Amino acid sequence: MTRHESDGRNGRNVRRRRFLAAAGAVGTVGIAGCTGGGDGGDGEDGSDGGDGGDAESSIGQIGSGREGRGAPGGTPMAEMPALEGELTVYSGRGEFLVGELVSYIDDLYDDLDLTVRYAGSTDHVNAIVNEGEGSPADVFYSVNAGALGALADAGRTQALPDDVAEKVRSEFRTEQWVGTSGRARTVPYNTDEFDESDLPDDIMAYPEEFPGDLGWAPSYGSCQAFVTAMRLLEGEEATREWLEAMVESGATAYPDEFRTCQEIADGAIDAAFTNHYYIQRVLDGNPNAPIATAFTEGDAGAMFNVAGAAVVDTASDADLAANFVRHLLSAEAQDYFARSTFEYPLIPEVEPIGDLPTIDELDVPDIDLAELSNLEPTIDLMRDAGIQI
Repeated sequence: MTRHESDGRNGRNVRRRRFLAAAGAVGTVGIAGCTGGGDGGDGEDGSDGGDGGDAESSIGQIGSGREGRGAPGGTPMAEMPALEGELTVYSGRGEFLVGELVSYIDDLYDDLDLTVRYAGSTDHVNAIVNEGEGSPADVFYSVNAGALGALADAGRTQALPDDVAEKVRSEFRTEQWVGTSGRARTVPYNTDEFDESDLPDDIMAYPEEFPGDLGWAPSYGSCQAFVTAMRLLEGEEATREWLEAMVESGATAYPDEFRTCQEIADGAIDAAFTNHYYIQRVLDGNPNAPIATAFTEGDAGAMFNVAGAAVVDTASDADLAANFVRHLLSAEAQDYFARSTFEYPLIPEVEPIGDLPTIDELDVPDIDLAELSNLEPTIDLMRDAGIQI
């Protein structure tokens, strides 16, 4: 049975490991300045086992998702090492998004004693660091690469087995963590007002050259990561000018990116900057909604970020922890991310939902995803430009 926790230490975990006394030594690890909600649709940070036989019949499908989709490719959980023993996962992904997947994995194994603690990714990083060598965390499951990088930089992760990490492309993993699903930055637009050919393919051009009404969600974590990517790629001065131009254009600010996409579909604005899956979620509720996806080329507007997982350095059973991460890269899990959370799967055998290019077809910028954790300069820059966040 999976134990779900929103915070705090449960009795089993305290019994399982004796916490080290750390009087007065409480610190925080620097994913600084994040004021917004979640990401990956985790409220910022979607939602919702075969036995034997050939590959197709052995792969189950989790969640409802969009219909008319065949069985996924990839390695089914039935062909992965069984999960046995006690395991504690600190999940920065919301339970409403990944709880069904976690329960599916837990139900496959009678000998797995799984505890999942749900909270923000940044909160989990700080908790693991503060708990020291007595942390009950075995696996850290993060909504973004920045938090994974912060935990690794703090020396609180351990190397993953090569046969786990190498399931995904090199830019979406390090020796210490691996991406499990992805999100592309996009330009959603209203198809009643514009054709894709009307939209600039350069993100820097939008505030001054796009003739329609723009919207965005500057207080939202994924938007702040996007501006951080712009700051890293274009420099602070160019980013400041872009932000000031957004203010001058009268771009409408919304509390989150799903709402932003809904406003496009309702005709309140013409285009915006959001993660790709919010468009798919609008279309899932209304397939005839006048909204579609456009991409910029090789700039911050085309950034691709990942949710991912790492094995904590103090994991009591590193093999079990690594094999749990392996299960997040199984055929079933990757198909779940595509159909239920509308994210990009990261194994090549599973395709994304919707009329979207594959990852190989995206023109993404060359950026170290772990650097996106440094939000404080971005927040300062946005406020200096007159943005209320």
